[in-house]
Amino acid sequence: MIVFDQVTKVYSTGNTILDNVSFHIKEGEFVVLTGPSGAGKTSIGRLLIRDLLPSSGSIKIEGADLAELKSGQLSDLRRKVGVVFQDYKIIPDKTVFENIALALEIISYPGKQIADRVHHLLDLVGISDKDNLFPIQLSGGELQRAAIARAIVSEPKILFADEPTGNLDDTTAREIYQLLLAIHNLGTTVIMSTHNEKFLPGHRHIHLEKGKIVADTASSSLPASATKLQVGHPKEKHKKADD
Repeated sequence: MIVFDQVTKVYSTGNTILDNVSFHIKEGEFVVLTGPSGAGKTSIGRLLIRDLLPSSGSIKIEGADLAELKSGQLSDLRRKVGVVFQDYKIIPDKTVFENIALALEIISYPGKQIADRVHHLLDLVGISDKDNLFPIQLSGGELQRAAIARAIVSEPKILFADEPTGNLDDTTAREIYQLLLAIHNLGTTVIMSTHNEKFLPGHRHIHLEKGKIVADTASSSLPASATKLQVGHPKEKHKKADD
């Protein structure tokens, strides 16, 4: 499904953030990326949505080379790949409801169904009572849940979560992990970058150092159980943009 083939990324400063990185992620995998700050984890997520282009090598998703996509195809790619950003990227002067509604408007979701869809997503991630609050009124865990809700508005086939448990207490971090696991159990391919080694067992683990893969360990056991979630609309599943 996802193929990185000898990918190198060198920034204009001359800093090499990824150095000849190759891996293949199958549809439906849950992959944990680890490595120190600056190892290249965030850059992998940015490359997946073509926010960056590789300096050399190729990246393919479902056989399509991202470097060859035309500008009109970028929106389709970004519906296919949802991203939970490390800094949330929640708009501060909009309520939680408005943040999710805006994401739905961007993907041309039917206007009459937006309110139902927003409430469903907020219920899904466990913050249905926070819809009219502004980001500054939320805890870190609540902000992360809002970011996850926004990332899955288009029912993406791939979800990249960049340090989703960073700066959270152990209980909240476990709850966020369980939410991602439940989304994965629906068939979504999940890539999670983290420093928390508690989430490694049961998953494929790719470890990066100085832009290189130094370990790629296959899953040795089944993932922990999680409550099943219905990501689609509760009454009528919205047709995916890439169907």
